[in-house]
Amino acid sequence: FRQPAVLGEILAGVLLGPTVFGRLAPELATRVLPREGGAAIVLDGISTLAVALFLLVAGIEVELQRVRRQSRVALAVSLAGIAVPFALGFGIAWVAPGLLGGGVDISPTLSALFFATALSISSLPVIARTLMDLQLFRTDLGMTIIAAAIVQDLVGWIVFAVILSMIGSHHGLPIAAVVAMTLGFAVFALTALRWLVHRALGWVQAHASAPGGVLGFALCLSLLGAAATEWIGVHAIFGTFLVGVAIGDSSHLREQTRRTLDQFISFIFAPLFFASVGLKVDFVSEFD
Repeated sequence: FRQPAVLGEILAGVLLGPTVFGRLAPELATRVLPREGGAAIVLDGISTLAVALFLLVAGIEVELQRVRRQSRVALAVSLAGIAVPFALGFGIAWVAPGLLGGGVDISPTLSALFFATALSISSLPVIARTLMDLQLFRTDLGMTIIAAAIVQDLVGWIVFAVILSMIGSHHGLPIAAVVAMTLGFAVFALTALRWLVHRALGWVQAHASAPGGVLGFALCLSLLGAAATEWIGVHAIFGTFLVGVAIGDSSHLREQTRRTLDQFISFIFAPLFFASVGLKVDFVSEFD
């Protein structure tokens, strides 16, 4: 149908999930794809790993020179992409909280803030996959969209962490520490880590089998980045994405290795994540 492949992957999850398969054969669906228990935890872990690795590929494809050229436009797009949905969401949730599920035991202000923030956070993996499928990722337009989405999501998730702390659901680091460490990690990844990765890649290629050595190095480093940002309190995808940017900026990364990573992750791991989105939501009962 000349649509991005990600649309088919999400629809596959909807068909296999509670919306269709779970409604037509509920017992069989529960047995094949349980929503609770050990199998559900494993599936959730695999989907988290898949999206983290896919953001590694997306980060490797980022061209920093293009991003620098488009930085002003990207910042303006990002701020507008946060402010407009946030203002509209907050206004609607404040005026009609009952319409959106707000109860009497929930603070109207917190409920409105929660709804507004949820609307202002984009889906970076879906954006990246769509741009790749349409072959627009490595263009000025693609870099503008990706840079804007990164800023938008970082701001959105930090605000989200603040709201969770206000309602008593955040049990991690203090919010000031989350903000400082998130920004610090981003600066480190785009400066010192880029230099270290460039030096390390040259050594890895000289002493390890190609392209296996570089693949192992990239995957291990990306998982360390994912663990770091997950520990800080923002999503693992930010860690792998920034590590990917640092790896992709090195002139030591060969095109063959880049293609191998892209094909291995984009065609095996990424579809697992996008299909898992549809497995989690019942588009009939949960959209009453």
